Amino acid sequence: MFSLNLPAFDAKIVTKDGKRTIFDVIRRRYVALTPEEWVRQHFVHFLLVHKGYQQALMANEVQVQLNGTKKRCDTVLYRRDLTARMIVEYKAPDIEIMQAVFNQITRYNMVLKVDYLVVSNGIQHYCCRMDYENNSYTFLPDIPDYQLL
Repeated sequence: MFSLNLPAFDAKIVTKDGKRTIFDVIRRRYVALTPEEWVRQHFVHFLLVHKGYQQALMANEVQVQLNGTKKRCDTVLYRRDLTARMIVEYKAPDIEIMQAVFNQITRYNMVLKVDYLVVSNGIQHYCCRMDYENNSYTFLPDIPDYQLL
């Protein structure tokens, strides 16, 4: 798989029916090992191990209803009261992070209204904090530690 700009971790990869799968610690099951999934699993481990995020407050592949269609947020971090706090959108390492990716995550945020939006292709990571009072956002220099959210 691709080398990423994220800390390595002990990925559990197995081949099932001729297809490679990776264990998702959030969903607690093996899932198809695609380039985007490779990024997701690295980023989730980064949040858990290096940023202090709590596994019990994270979910992968969260379905939202948007304009009558069902969409899936890649990862959502929740507060203790189970309201959404952060949306993370992943792309494969060879996909350039462009405006279309931000448009996608912004559409999800129309439903969830989170404090933070994060986009990563495993090489580049972007995080912005939403400011609903001033109808704006600020890009942050790094992904915040959990205790700083």
